[in-house]
Amino acid sequence: MEMNANYTSFVAVGDSFTEGMSDLLPDGSYRGWADLLATRLAARTPGFRYANLAVRGKLIGQILDEQVDTAAAMAPDLVTLVGGLNDVLRPKCDMGRVRGLLEEAAARLAPSCGQLVLMRSPGRNGPVLDRFRPRMEELFGFVDELASRHGALVVDLYGAPVLADQRMWDVDRLHLTAEGHRRVAEAVWQTLGLAAEDDWRADLPAAVPLPWPARRTGDIRFARQYLGPWIMRRLTGRSSGDGRAPKRPELLPYDVTSGTPGVSGSPGTAETAGAPRRSEDPEQPLRGLS
Repeated sequence: MEMNANYTSFVAVGDSFTEGMSDLLPDGSYRGWADLLATRLAARTPGFRYANLAVRGKLIGQILDEQVDTAAAMAPDLVTLVGGLNDVLRPKCDMGRVRGLLEEAAARLAPSCGQLVLMRSPGRNGPVLDRFRPRMEELFGFVDELASRHGALVVDLYGAPVLADQRMWDVDRLHLTAEGHRRVAEAVWQTLGLAAEDDWRADLPAAVPLPWPARRTGDIRFARQYLGPWIMRRLTGRSSGDGRAPKRPELLPYDVTSGTPGVSGSPGTAETAGAPRRSEDPEQPLRGLS
């Protein structure tokens, strides 16, 4: 049964997960689950408007300072807030501060929109993220508390084993593939009470194990190209989003028939939405350190 079939506007708030990395389009921009969700909502609602304020690398304090008031002022029907994971993945993290900032963000957004949606973000299998798993689970427990206090919906992506499958993650091992983003969009869609298109929790086919030399080659390449630079940014206090503007900073009409909704960050046409893309590294497709 549909809880609300009349969402006329949607604002997405957050970091790289909501910006759409690594759902790469041919023009070099990112699509992602929020654009896919907006495409589906717009297809059923004439005059639908969409803004995506998310910027890669943002900490929850930056999301609060740079995005929350802007989103609240837009007074949309729907707001998604996903943040705090970049804080959790830093070498040092004050979880009390993270909880306080996330609480403030939810408290500002909830009264300004028709429906606030929070998420328990997906976490891939593998030893790199296993180190941070207790912090992640503390954060997600707090998300449940926030939802209860502010009347928000929670999309439990963390509880879906398929989104922990290493094949759902791009070669950087930090961001979902196009198929992962498609499933997240379907999960949010269903959480809103809209009719299911498919089972986003469905398992992937059984994986074919890579030979040991191929796994080691991939691990070395991953460490050199992605893990090393990521650690260096954490140690120096820099972010991949420094100086970067949101891809859809204004709440504008979203014309899905043109294939280029709004003024920036095209999500592609409805026909191509959710199509998986080939990894840039065919020798090491989306597998973690093992």
